Amino acid sequence: MAGTKAFLMLENFIDGKFLPCNSYIDSYDPSTGEVYCRVPDSGKEEIEAAVEAARGAFPGWSSRSPQERSRVLNQLADLLEQSLEELAQAESKDQGKTLTLARTMDIPRSVQNFRFFASSILHHTSECTQMDQLGCLHYTVRTPVGIGVPPGVVNIVFGAGPRVGEALVSHPEVPLISFTGSQPTAERITQLSAPHCKKLSLELGGKNPAIIFDDANLEECIPATVRSSFANQGEICLCTSRIFVQKSIYSEFLKKFVEATRKWKVGIPSDPSASMGALISKAHLEKVRSYIQRARAEGAQIQCGDGVDKLSLPSRNQAGYFMLPTVITDIKDDSCCMKEEIFGPVTCVVPFDSEEEVIKRANSVKYGLAATVWSSNVGRIHRVAKKLQSGLVWTNCWLVRELNLPFGGMKSSGIGREGAKDSYDFFTEIKTITIKH
Repeated sequence: MAGTKAFLMLENFIDGKFLPCNSYIDSYDPSTGEVYCRVPDSGKEEIEAAVEAARGAFPGWSSRSPQERSRVLNQLADLLEQSLEELAQAESKDQGKTLTLARTMDIPRSVQNFRFFASSILHHTSECTQMDQLGCLHYTVRTPVGIGVPPGVVNIVFGAGPRVGEALVSHPEVPLISFTGSQPTAERITQLSAPHCKKLSLELGGKNPAIIFDDANLEECIPATVRSSFANQGEICLCTSRIFVQKSIYSEFLKKFVEATRKWKVGIPSDPSASMGALISKAHLEKVRSYIQRARAEGAQIQCGDGVDKLSLPSRNQAGYFMLPTVITDIKDDSCCMKEEIFGPVTCVVPFDSEEEVIKRANSVKYGLAATVWSSNVGRIHRVAKKLQSGLVWTNCWLVRELNLPFGGMKSSGIGREGAKDSYDFFTEIKTITIKH
């Protein structure tokens, strides 16, 4: 039809084939606010087909040797790497994040993950014990629960949570669920999966503190804390949203932190000089801004960012979901901005006096995903890290990951851990076998 704009049309991937859907959902380019893609609005029928395909593929794939499966994972890593630029462009357009971030972190990290687990699956060992007095030998084996990549092994079904999500997590033939997202959604998953006693791995939200003692190296601490607060528009579950600064250096830190934040450039995703792109959706942008409005109503001060500084964008991007990185001060610990996950480029900076006090305040929220501690006192670092109720604690750095080690949170930040051994344990069932000879 003349004048009709053509959109990218995504399809579900089931049993090795791309399949159309009866209905679709509009997907918006966060940098322009315009529809650029249509996504399948799947439901029970598509989930049933995907589960059936997975069930059919499982016996053949699970019987392959670790060496065979390792080769497949390495081939996937190679294909991702070969398409790095194309995938980075797609990720940036879909998410609103800077193209630089997608090129240097998202896609390379995906490649690294595939290669890591391709190697990891070759080096697991089983347990074995003897009971000589009874003439018995006990050993363990692990059997796969999930599946991998020939037709039917990986199935991708798009759709909205209430339809396709609920159909998936409540399906009796889906034995385990790995979910990354919000606590309310995780609660619903838990309710729906409980009748089937499914294994759950839930990586949820965070209200992550940064604790900055008066002996911290501010030259390293400030740029790292700006990055930990505002990287990917603050839309990383590990981002810092509460900054506790020891009172003797609070004024100095705040002045330099605000200056550095104002240099954290917001721009269109394709701008190589941009540090931050657009937020994921219009609804989310409005939600993030509502927290700033509530903080202002409580008497807090907005030191820089939304409503204080001017955001300059090209005319084509005026309707995009952009906002400036925002720093809030003079805010109480019981404020919603200090307790609830905002998941945006907003951070609060508050002073503290003593080590004991700041540990108590840092632990006072329902979340416990990650924390950072800045100090040159090694003894203090160990003491504080041990007492913080966080699944991950970085000291004098942020977002340094080692895939061999556990990743996950405490309290309302989730259930279970990811990582080499933890992922192996979660995605397999352990079986103890006793042989009498």
